[in-house]
Amino acid sequence: MIPEIGQYTLILALVMAGFLAVLPMYGATVGSVFWMNFARPLAKSLFLFLLISLLCLAYAFATDDFSVKYVAENSNTALPIYFKLSAVWGGHEGSLLLWVFILTGWTFAVAVKSKGLPLDIIARVLSVLGMVAVGFASFTLMTSSPFQRLLINTPIEGADLNPLLQDIGLIVHPPLLYMGYVGFSVAFAFAIAALLSGKLDVAWSRWTRPWTNISWAFLTIGITLGSWWAYYELGWGGWWFWDPVENASFMPWLMGTALVHSLAVTEKRGLFKSWTLLLAIFTFSLSLLGTFLVRSGVLTSVHSFAADPERGFFILVLLAITVGGSLLLYAIKAYDIKSESDFELCSRETLLLINNLILVIICSMVLIGTLYPLVVDAMGAGKISVGPPYFNALFVPFSLILVFFMGIGVLLRWKKSSPRAIVKQLLPSLILAIVAGVAAAYLFNTDIALKSTIALVIAFWALFSLGLDIASKIKNKANKLSGLRKLPMSYWAMQLAHLGVLTSLVGVALVATYAQERDVRMLPGDSVTLEEYRFEFQGVKAHAGPNYSADIGSVLVYKNEQFFALMHPEKRFYPARGSVMTEADIDAGFFADIFVALGEPLEDGAWAVRLQYKPFIRWIWFGGVLMMLAGFLSAFDKRYARKKKTASTEPRKLSPA
Repeated sequence: MIPEIGQYTLILALVMAGFLAVLPMYGATVGSVFWMNFARPLAKSLFLFLLISLLCLAYAFATDDFSVKYVAENSNTALPIYFKLSAVWGGHEGSLLLWVFILTGWTFAVAVKSKGLPLDIIARVLSVLGMVAVGFASFTLMTSSPFQRLLINTPIEGADLNPLLQDIGLIVHPPLLYMGYVGFSVAFAFAIAALLSGKLDVAWSRWTRPWTNISWAFLTIGITLGSWWAYYELGWGGWWFWDPVENASFMPWLMGTALVHSLAVTEKRGLFKSWTLLLAIFTFSLSLLGTFLVRSGVLTSVHSFAADPERGFFILVLLAITVGGSLLLYAIKAYDIKSESDFELCSRETLLLINNLILVIICSMVLIGTLYPLVVDAMGAGKISVGPPYFNALFVPFSLILVFFMGIGVLLRWKKSSPRAIVKQLLPSLILAIVAGVAAAYLFNTDIALKSTIALVIAFWALFSLGLDIASKIKNKANKLSGLRKLPMSYWAMQLAHLGVLTSLVGVALVATYAQERDVRMLPGDSVTLEEYRFEFQGVKAHAGPNYSADIGSVLVYKNEQFFALMHPEKRFYPARGSVMTEADIDAGFFADIFVALGEPLEDGAWAVRLQYKPFIRWIWFGGVLMMLAGFLSAFDKRYARKKKTASTEPRKLSPA
């Protein structure tokens, strides 16, 4: 009975989405307050029905209702309860339901938090979100319902959740990633509403910016958690390997980063309006493209969900309608959008434009590298793969150029800056950055590596620029501490986000250059040295888990011949699926990780063991956390808490942010 309630409420949600897509838009078109007032109640009803549907599916998992096909395929009575609940989104059907639920959650949030917006704007925004909900709710019901029953031959036991997903990563990573993915639908909806209404002013960008920043923050932490999960769960110690599905989440992040910066220019200076709209459309379109790649079966990945051509075709149609329709509307309306001011070549606007162009170039290169093998395969020209050498060769230099310009841009003024003053200000910090970067590289390893040294120099250059910018803001303040406190939240968010980028840059540069790895054959009592660490293999013991059996190794680790850690890597066997999983043991440190993983058992009681030394790898994810915090801080700046309807349509007074 409960699964049927879930199915019925999903159908009702589709009906509510249909009404939301039509009635408020009709009201905004004809100027009817009566019809526009339906927007918020319909948005709330849509969210309520999806919430009930999702809870019904969670109940089916919690009670081991194997008469539901999706539950039978992704759960087991021996599965711990927290994995049963997270298994709700552990497969294609449930994860798609979560996708639609989060979409309705964003729609609900916009309905609740938009009381100060003009009624015609919020009616159009919620109506566009309703249209997106219609598409994905229809997709769920027609091709991917998680409530399908097994009325005949109901299994007594379930097939179990994919062992790769039996991890805390499944609990937190997909919801956070989807919050970012789907959250960009709000920026998309505001863009379409602005095009339809012809009201693209500074107030529009101020309404849009907090939602975009929050979505970007969620996507940032979602990608960061996915990288961390892959690092320890896959057993190979890598944190990013340019998998097509990883790229599917990275592309909207790159475009979303460009959108965040472009919105800042539009709000503060009334510039880049058409460009900002286009970025909003492309960012959400890339989110939909990622959904297509993951669920269409056109690629093979440990991250992909479905391999059903019918499902892929449905999403492709949705993608074509969304992208094609929005670009057609943009082509019709964009000509009427004019900038409200101008700027000089040496200005912050110019550097932000360069920032946007570099991000779009990087995103385009990732898109080409991801889709090119699929296009070649579809044309019958054979199967090819585009791997890390392509991506690294293009991504690394452009990323360094981006950070280099970031070090200049933070010091430039809006509209116009003095080139001579900027050079005078930056020259000492450049010299100091070169000295500091080379010294840091030498202290870390006397055998200086050129690539990591360049990255360190550029990181120090940008870091010193951030410090100079803070100093310039309080230069003429009698009370320096009071001057710091008066700087707006959005300014500190900018500083924190850039600091996060630099932290991740240092982590990537050092781990890519100085990481070491050894795959060895070890008998009990054998020892192997890696850097200043000595690993002594103690042997393996059997262990019985709740739904698996395991061989747990014991490895003593000595640092400079002093006891450092006792590590227990595992090799697990899941009988329900007949799967074997590697569970690495990691001694995590702020400056380095020690990574030990069991390979396969060999003859004479020996084991294959993978040993790795990963310097500064935690800095990569710590930088992601800093960027996430920055996104939330900027969204909660005090000026966004004001009543939106009082916002001026003129470019506001320039602030340090």
